[in-house]
Amino acid sequence: MAWFKRNKSNIETAGRKREMPDGSWVKCEHCSEMMHQKQLEGAMYTCIHCGASFRVSSTQYLAILLDEGSFKEYDRKMQATDPLGFSDTKSYKDRTEATIRKTGLSDAMRSGTGKIHDIPVSIAVMDFGFIGGSMGSVVGEKIARAIDRAIKNRCGLIIVSMSGGARMMEGAYSLMQMAKTSARLTLLHDAGLPYISIMLDPTTGGVTASFAMLGDINLAEPRALIGFAGPRVIKQTIGRDLPEGFQRAEFLLEKGFLDRVVPRKEMKDTVAQLLRHMTESR
Repeated sequence: MAWFKRNKSNIETAGRKREMPDGSWVKCEHCSEMMHQKQLEGAMYTCIHCGASFRVSSTQYLAILLDEGSFKEYDRKMQATDPLGFSDTKSYKDRTEATIRKTGLSDAMRSGTGKIHDIPVSIAVMDFGFIGGSMGSVVGEKIARAIDRAIKNRCGLIIVSMSGGARMMEGAYSLMQMAKTSARLTLLHDAGLPYISIMLDPTTGGVTASFAMLGDINLAEPRALIGFAGPRVIKQTIGRDLPEGFQRAEFLLEKGFLDRVVPRKEMKDTVAQLLRHMTESR
């Protein structure tokens, strides 16, 4: 019997896995298809196969929504205090300090001014990477100041929500932000200035129950989870199965809670068109 010996060592045998650089490939949680990181970034962090939106940071969403180089940030160093001396697995102070080091953010929101297709806006964008985008006293104050800037500059207000709800480590101080932000939005309405609310996945809890649902126009990205309590809690409470797609953006649109579901690639153009119409009509 004749034996054959492979002379070239660079020929790979079947079944051998090719080494891939870490982070080069990403799997979509919705359709399970793979795509290269550069493809994902080029598609504004949406799946190139099914169009599902990936969760992004406040910095990334500001770049998607605003004209390049137009963002001017305010209150960047505003940080939460620990009024309750709260502690669970670690103290609230240690948790916030660790998150600040990890994310480079001072809290769960970035706010400032910018332009969308040359239209001046006051804008505030939540960041889920900072303690689940939870709303504490800093988030409430940043929203209040963003509203004040809109009134001062006579421009529209944009708030982008992505949050797990009120921040339990601040107790009633966090819940008070619901009333604070809602009352401040009344001043914006009285000034005759437009407010567009954009809801990303997820927008839940006290954020949904206050400023996120109070827009003159309420927009959301496809399949975004939007609600107060989560589906599992509601199902356990009422003891019944929930409708298909319950608390997803498309379901809320059908029930009249949203004005439009907008793919991420179309969001900037849509917001600009709405701002032009609302500004001219007022």
